[in-house]
Amino acid sequence: MHWADVAAEQLMKKGEKHVLATAITPSGPIHVGNLREVITTEAVYRALKDRGAKAELIFIADTFDPLRKVYPFLPEKYEKYVGKPLAEIPCPCGEHENYAEHFLQPFIHVMDELGIKPKIYRAYEIYKEGRYNEAIKIALDNADKIKAIIEKISGRDLPEKWMPFNVKCEKCGKLKGEIYEYDYPFAKYRCSCGYEGSVDLRKGGIGKFPWRIDWPARWKIFGVTFEAFGKDHAASGSSWDTGKEIAKQVFKYEPPMPLVYEFIHLKGKGAMHGSTGVAIAASEAIKILPSEVLRFLFMKYEPNRHIEFDTGFSLLDLIDEYDRYERIYFGMEEKIAGMKDEKRVYELSQPYGIVSKSPIKISYRHLAIVAQIAKDFDEAIEIIKRKIELKDYDETRLKERYEKIIYWLKNYAPEEIKFEVKEELPELKLKNDEKKFLIELEKNFDGIEWDAEKIHATIHESAKKSQISAKKAFQLIYMLFIGKDRGPRAGYFLQSLGKDFVMKRIREAYQS
Repeated sequence: MHWADVAAEQLMKKGEKHVLATAITPSGPIHVGNLREVITTEAVYRALKDRGAKAELIFIADTFDPLRKVYPFLPEKYEKYVGKPLAEIPCPCGEHENYAEHFLQPFIHVMDELGIKPKIYRAYEIYKEGRYNEAIKIALDNADKIKAIIEKISGRDLPEKWMPFNVKCEKCGKLKGEIYEYDYPFAKYRCSCGYEGSVDLRKGGIGKFPWRIDWPARWKIFGVTFEAFGKDHAASGSSWDTGKEIAKQVFKYEPPMPLVYEFIHLKGKGAMHGSTGVAIAASEAIKILPSEVLRFLFMKYEPNRHIEFDTGFSLLDLIDEYDRYERIYFGMEEKIAGMKDEKRVYELSQPYGIVSKSPIKISYRHLAIVAQIAKDFDEAIEIIKRKIELKDYDETRLKERYEKIIYWLKNYAPEEIKFEVKEELPELKLKNDEKKFLIELEKNFDGIEWDAEKIHATIHESAKKSQISAKKAFQLIYMLFIGKDRGPRAGYFLQSLGKDFVMKRIREAYQS
């Protein structure tokens, strides 16, 4: 079975009602690495629903977390906000309600594009509503027990009178108030800014738990039965190890079933981390990849395998691989030896259900060529229609892919794939053997069907007959049309340019 189905089967043995939780702190651009947690959880949710289970998918935005530092993408003026809740910090662009929403809203849009529809909670609001109040009392009443658990499992030494709650200072507004006297429902605290005060713990939003306590507390609050998380949380002595003990011993709640996933690596740069800048925002990924292909990237790998995310040529391979899975799903191509779960991978890759029949496919590499030849989408359609009959649905899907590849070409594509078709013949001084080759090529082109494979083969045959190397022949062709000695695959390229244009340019070249 697919890994999502395996997890669903294990959950079904524990009961038929489940809450699957995922959470992200919107302290910066939410990247593709963060996306793995959400998609992994949602895939298990889908597998449960397929089995008739009662399942709820929730997403918690940790908007009450403090800003930890001035990240490289922030101006220095944000230094004064370090330590304040993200939901109380001004939006960097001025167009959102606050700092947290500035980064959260684009990610919510990405989830929608991917067909992920969780119930969304914001931690800032949850705390203010008082939903944590009972857990806060339980934790403070059991402060010594929590301290002992964290010290034993993590190996950390905590202050002698440490308390598992950070008060939001009434003076500076930062989550740096440390409780030094507790007598429920009141607590006295000192802030690092020098202020001392007292808070009524029955009021919501007066502070928050540190992460190691917040996590198990929310399991009980929301009745969480499943959660996927990165391997950093699963390391020995980490927040999972302490969290499950705090859940059992303090909150009297059975920890959810875990699923640990590996990090996403940005090719050539290592694991994605928003704080280091080694990342691609999920909102950028959805601009260069169709939604179903972005889902496919995560569905075809086991969660315990790391994924290399590449914005270069490998992106084209990924899309072509997805198209192959789709052809296999619809019985248009035989299954490849060694491929497993291909039909289930395809099903779980669909954002909004499976289409009734496979849409006509155009190689993404070919589309990259067409997009650079055509002036706009309408002209691109005309070029493609020379060889392929397109139906309305195909044009809708094709337009989405066209727009994404235009964005990719502009922002991420390697220089080797970029070109511009010259409207006029570039200035060339042809040698006799080159003219002879072009004359032979024109003659041979005249008698063939205008097909990429036949074009490619004809170039080789004409070069051989004219006694020039294939390398030299292809270099000459590229010079004629784009003014460079290398370019896209010649067969697809010339096919897309159209036979009349190609023949006219060749004739013009050897006659000049």
